[in-house]
Amino acid sequence: MEIRRVQVTGGSSFVITLPKEWVISHKIKKNDPIALSKKPDGTISISPTITEEITGKIKKFILNEKINRTYLLRQLIGAYISGYNSIILSSKKRISSDVGIIVRYFTQIAIGQEVIEETNNSIVIKDLLKPTEMPFNVTIKRMHLIVKSMHEDTMQSMESKNKKIVEEIMIRDSDVDRLHWLIARQQNIILQDITFAEKMNISLTMTYTYFLISRIIERMGDHVVRIAKNISKILDVRLNKEIKQKIQISSNLAFEIFNKSIGSFFKKDIISANKNIESVQRLENLCEEINTMASEYNGSIAISIGYIAESIRRIGEYAEDISETAINYIISIKDKS
Repeated sequence: MEIRRVQVTGGSSFVITLPKEWVISHKIKKNDPIALSKKPDGTISISPTITEEITGKIKKFILNEKINRTYLLRQLIGAYISGYNSIILSSKKRISSDVGIIVRYFTQIAIGQEVIEETNNSIVIKDLLKPTEMPFNVTIKRMHLIVKSMHEDTMQSMESKNKKIVEEIMIRDSDVDRLHWLIARQQNIILQDITFAEKMNISLTMTYTYFLISRIIERMGDHVVRIAKNISKILDVRLNKEIKQKIQISSNLAFEIFNKSIGSFFKKDIISANKNIESVQRLENLCEEINTMASEYNGSIAISIGYIAESIRRIGEYAEDISETAINYIISIKDKS
């Protein structure tokens, strides 16, 4: 970091000199315009030209004859989350149909990605969604509602004995994953170019907070899927009425904590967030009771009930993490006010 002192000219104008090397490298001459941009964190960005536009980042993958479909999909998702605007796949030989299948699947699960050009030897994927078009708070609220509906339908399946619910839950969980990837992508883009934070009217601290919460919600969705899968395994078993009630009560409590945690974050209610954390102990006690009652059943049934109780407990603990994240964020913004 280079330190320069502020000068005062004419009694009212504050002046700071620019580094000579920077001026020369950008070919700046006397009376040339220079753009100044205030950032949410209080810093000022200096651009050598007011007409400069950020060119999209391009990621290129060279394909060989041996294609691992899973590995290729992970690379595409990684490039997407990293913030690349264009992804180019190229090969010396004709691109196989397997690659085409993976690319099509990727464009379905990653928001804003479309194939804009395709030849025998190359495929070009471009991001058609501007990062500023999807506010973080809207995405988090959407993720919350999806996971909440997944939970409600999973619990209802215990009474309706609907085994197909697992497939429906997994589809909605994929939507949660897509939204989490979008937030991770937006965060990376903002870290690489702070001007996007200004355009979205968001601070770097809040960007990171949204990312943490989205990651927690994504993991909660995974546990709802796990609960749904294990419930489907015991639907044909005649369970004790008490254990079914315990599962319902504990699961509802876990999501009550979740709902209140999200509410405390958006309302910036530190008192409510603290109360949510204190209620997790009651949930853990309920889950222990379920595990004790599961010992009455044999083998796979007891294991499935144990997995259900464990995932319910984990959901409550993840909700606790959201409350803790909310408290940390609320304190940080109060210090700045």
